[in-house]
Amino acid sequence: MEPRIETLKEKKLVGMHIRMSLADNQTFALWSGFGPRRREVKALNTDLFSLQVFPLSYDFHRFDPQASFEKWAAAEVASFDDVPEGMDTLVLPEGLYAVFIHKGPASEGERTFRYIFHTWLPSSGYMLDNRPHFELLGAKYKNNEPDSEEEVWIPIRSLE
Repeated sequence: MEPRIETLKEKKLVGMHIRMSLADNQTFALWSGFGPRRREVKALNTDLFSLQVFPLSYDFHRFDPQASFEKWAAAEVASFDDVPEGMDTLVLPEGLYAVFIHKGPASEGERTFRYIFHTWLPSSGYMLDNRPHFELLGAKYKNNEPDSEEEVWIPIRSLE
């Protein structure tokens, strides 16, 4: 599972967010709130972003399921001129990303993330960068279906 390395251009996102941890996973509640309202967002396309903003103190090497982060359900927009009531904005900054394809149900995502952080990243010549991590849920995404596909975008920078 080799990633493609890509420079992401800045994106403007509109959506909803919640503070959570892996132990207190609120992803379903977040998407249950955003999903029915996503058509209110004047999105550039049908792709959705499941995005995580981790604090500087988040330790990816020492797994702590209680560590909190901000989770977003969002769509890309051209501008922030028309943000629906009860939704917020986020600028996804430009930067280098390793992009992996997760195939299979979202519930099996742990194996993909384990590979990324425990196998690929330590020997890649890159390190994590302090920008949002996200999954791009495009046309091939089917949630918990066995033939579902999503892109996993991990922010990186060169060790050199």
